[in-house]
Amino acid sequence: MSLTFDYLIVGAGFAGLASAERLCALGKRCLVVEKRTHLGGNAYDRYDDNGVLIHPYGPHYFRTNSPRIREYLSRFTEWHPVNYQILSHTEGRYWNFPINLNTFEQYLGRPSTGAEMEEWLATHRVQIERPANSEEVIISQVGWELYEMFFKGYTLKQWKRHPKDLDASVCGRIPIRTNRDNRYLQEEFQALPKGGYTPMFERMVGACGDRISILLNTDYRTVLPHVEYGHMIYTGPIDEFYDCRYGGLPYRSLRFEYESFSPEQLKDRESIAGKPGFWQPALQVNYPNDHDFTRIVEVKHATGQLCSNSTIVREFPEDYGPGKEPYYPVPAPDATAIYQRYKELADAEQGVSFIGRLATYRYYNMDQVVGMALAEVDRLHPSSTQKIPTSRQT
Repeated sequence: MSLTFDYLIVGAGFAGLASAERLCALGKRCLVVEKRTHLGGNAYDRYDDNGVLIHPYGPHYFRTNSPRIREYLSRFTEWHPVNYQILSHTEGRYWNFPINLNTFEQYLGRPSTGAEMEEWLATHRVQIERPANSEEVIISQVGWELYEMFFKGYTLKQWKRHPKDLDASVCGRIPIRTNRDNRYLQEEFQALPKGGYTPMFERMVGACGDRISILLNTDYRTVLPHVEYGHMIYTGPIDEFYDCRYGGLPYRSLRFEYESFSPEQLKDRESIAGKPGFWQPALQVNYPNDHDFTRIVEVKHATGQLCSNSTIVREFPEDYGPGKEPYYPVPAPDATAIYQRYKELADAEQGVSFIGRLATYRYYNMDQVVGMALAEVDRLHPSSTQKIPTSRQT
């Protein structure tokens, strides 16, 4: 391995690998250092012992409205279109979710119309002109009863904070509809990489040729005394970059419990799942009230994998601490105040770019992280900005 690089990139997730691929395409030499033993960050996927393709760090539902990001990633993967369907299980039954006309009909126990639902919401929602937190943003749309059924308990488990102590954006990102649109997400393009995320990341690395070097299972700090580089792109937690001098930022972590099923076991679930070969009736089922876990995901619904077995994962939110992964920045005023102090340091930093969810302490979707990486490379090399080449995959 050469000891001199144009760029040292910390982290081999979407932000790090997209940055590296674009920089290598400009003729730059990049060293990517990743503390985990694999590429892809939280989007890494693999086959379990039963041959089922799983997302070990929780489900990753790719979607975007950006033609540039779609075109860029399509160079490294074909796509499997997906309609991400979510249900909520409470009061002993499955409900359509996000809340829409189908949910309202379940609530009434009879057919209804969008007009009737609009009228019902008008009489039940709480009049709040500028919702200031997640509780207010939901009760101002659907009122107290539906908020208690679908949002309050889930949010308390997920964040270990009351919804009124969280930014409005937490629950506000979930749509409320008066039509029969059951889609969980609204972006124009919704799909998963055909064959998985990991092969896509491997192709991104392959496109870099001999201009990239990768160190896995390595703390970047152990590398610093041994390499020279012109610029660092940092995608890890921003507080750790500064040795937590203002205190550690709050994060939420997760624990996953997997359970696999044989074809014989799945046969007993057909009446619940609604089709053979599956354990539950949708990709994701939320459990807002009666269980310690927040959701059960059966990702085979989305991957389209032809496999007689299936695997589910129960997701348990946990406190962040030693040995835990920082999955979610906490969107609350006290956390934002701490982050702003670190951001002031980062803004004044010379020779370092901070990109990605952890480095900017924002809950970004995958496409937004890719867009951030592409924009940063454009900023670093404005005279070399090139149009993304035509897709090699479709």
